[in-house]
Amino acid sequence: MHGEDRQREIQSVLATVTFEAEELEQLRRAVAPAEFVQRAPWDAAGIAEALERADVAIISGDLDRRHLDAPRLRWVHCDHSGLTRSAVPEVFERGLLVTGSAGRSAPALAQHGFYFALALRFDVRRLLEMQDAHRWHGIEGFEHKHALWGQTLGIVGFGHTAKEMARLGQAFGMRVIVYRRRSAEVAPDVDVMLSADDGDTMDRLLAESDVIMLATQLTDATHHLFSTDEFAAMKTTAVLINLARGAVIDQDALVKALHSGEIAGAGLDVADPEPLPPDAALWDAPNVLITPHMTPAVPDRTQRSIDVIVENVRRYRAGEPLLNALTERDVYTRNRGA
Repeated sequence: MHGEDRQREIQSVLATVTFEAEELEQLRRAVAPAEFVQRAPWDAAGIAEALERADVAIISGDLDRRHLDAPRLRWVHCDHSGLTRSAVPEVFERGLLVTGSAGRSAPALAQHGFYFALALRFDVRRLLEMQDAHRWHGIEGFEHKHALWGQTLGIVGFGHTAKEMARLGQAFGMRVIVYRRRSAEVAPDVDVMLSADDGDTMDRLLAESDVIMLATQLTDATHHLFSTDEFAAMKTTAVLINLARGAVIDQDALVKALHSGEIAGAGLDVADPEPLPPDAALWDAPNVLITPHMTPAVPDRTQRSIDVIVENVRRYRAGEPLLNALTERDVYTRNRGA
């Protein structure tokens, strides 16, 4: 083989994912006849030795200096969805391919978004307080609350999770507006598609949405995408839900918007930083629901990861674009290491 073809050969694979034996066997078969070396994530010496000859690494976390310095490594698959910590400029300077397992938990993450939306709309916190107090009546203004039916759902980003959010939004009888980075045709579950590449802004989504869900990548372009101006542009009755990364939101500005009533509430599965410090003002902001970056798993999550990896092995050898690959537009350098 010559040139680019040589880079698409697989001779040795290092795997540090903690899959069951039969799951690892699927990977072993997919990369055959290449050498397949399994090492525990904490086996630093074994990993260092294997990286001396590995073409491909399949790891459970993010890449680090060891992978950037590995002499033969051409492709790293990180077995999780958010590749923010792997999206460093050195990846592209070195010509390293980096992919992730985005989409493996998308149905559960989308449901998590609607857990927040329903809990905020139905005022679950006060309903539970009434139940604990054995009171049948007592939530002032509850008769003015609106269900999700007939409301507008705004989604920022349109990857795997966002597509599931749009599908669920339609099922709840909501009108769906999407703001995404790349130009694209309107998807079946979307009523209005806005694209940064087409010159669109978020203005329409902010003005019309009753529920806004964030499912975008954290990049230099999306750092503090939601801050003072965006909260001012939202409806005072709207709620903001973040299933992306904490730093997509300016957290100080969010706390102020919640206290002032500029927006009606927030549901957050992510924070900046994580773990959220016990003395962080966000904990005590009004009408906020927080979960600790923890979503119940789909039962076939590992198999969904394996399916992505196996398909990417085929694509890698064929010289085709890889699924869930980092691009230079994904680079994140702000608050690096926080």
